[in-house]
Amino acid sequence: MSASSVRSNADNSELAQALNQALQTAYQRNLDVARAIVEADTTPVGPTPREVVWALNKTRLYRYYLPTPSNAPRQRTPLLLVYALINKPYIFDLRPGASFVQFMLEQGFDVFLLDWGTPGPEDKNTRFDDYAIELLPRAVRKLRAVSGAEQVSLMGYCIGATLAVLYAAAFPDAPLRNLVLLTPPVDFSSPEASIFSTWLDERFFDVDRVVDTLGNIPPVMIEFGAKLLKPVENFVGAYTTLYWEFSEDPEAVANWQAMHKWIHDGVPMTGAAFRQWIKDYLRANELIKGEHIVRGQRVDLANIRAPLLNVIAQYDHLVPPAQSTSLMDLVSSQDKQLEVIRAGHVGLMGGRNARYKTWPKIAAWLAERS
Repeated sequence: MSASSVRSNADNSELAQALNQALQTAYQRNLDVARAIVEADTTPVGPTPREVVWALNKTRLYRYYLPTPSNAPRQRTPLLLVYALINKPYIFDLRPGASFVQFMLEQGFDVFLLDWGTPGPEDKNTRFDDYAIELLPRAVRKLRAVSGAEQVSLMGYCIGATLAVLYAAAFPDAPLRNLVLLTPPVDFSSPEASIFSTWLDERFFDVDRVVDTLGNIPPVMIEFGAKLLKPVENFVGAYTTLYWEFSEDPEAVANWQAMHKWIHDGVPMTGAAFRQWIKDYLRANELIKGEHIVRGQRVDLANIRAPLLNVIAQYDHLVPPAQSTSLMDLVSSQDKQLEVIRAGHVGLMGGRNARYKTWPKIAAWLAERS
């Protein structure tokens, strides 16, 4: 056998071994990714200890605490967190090291969270306004009684921010020390604001028929609509990211699993709230126009006078910045700040960089005013 033949056989052997190793690595990574996806449904979330301090129907008001008290100076004004009606609020308290609640407790804040709960068929007539006008004021009263504070800092996220805006505008004398809004969907006037406005146009979507047929709107319907805004990224991209970037990083995998669980852990939206959201808020744009009527009174955004921090996500496809920025010109707050974070809608609060980009800005802003 010639020397060249020997070298050729050796090269082929090395190539075969390398190919075999690559196939084994790919096979093992596929198994790891599949296991991570399957186990995501059972991953622990909401780790921070808490207690129920008030309840009405499905709604719960929680107060959080640290097992070991923080050494940070105590902030005098308690913080109330309000999330949307279509997801569970543990996005604020995802997992150890990725918990906004834990972070704020460590900064000396007294943290409360209002959980709207999971509505049943008996709740189908609860309107959008009812959450902000009936339930939120009661929760604020209980929070003040429990904490002994005269005023509260209110922070709303997504539709929870819209509810916070409605509350602050409808009750100009509310004991509101500070108002923090994260990605508030309040202005639907721009055609570029969201493709949702096109999909839900009355020419193409009969909201009355949908609500009358379904009662409450199932979470799978809302989640599917949101995913269609970026179908490739939402149906494929999340899993390829796990495959290529996270599969060898246990901490990143754990964060991915918690986020994956939260995204797919939605709750129904009451039929009456969905109907009102589509007709009064999205189609008629009543809130931003100053035409929304609650209890016979016009809701005027100029009634908002508390210091305002409006945080928007630069790459938000669910609530594009155009839906949030115009609010700044309509409130009467003398102390107001618009903060743009290089993040997406969910990443703004739950992403890997949120604890370095978003959370410190909120904590610092509130600390100066609490």
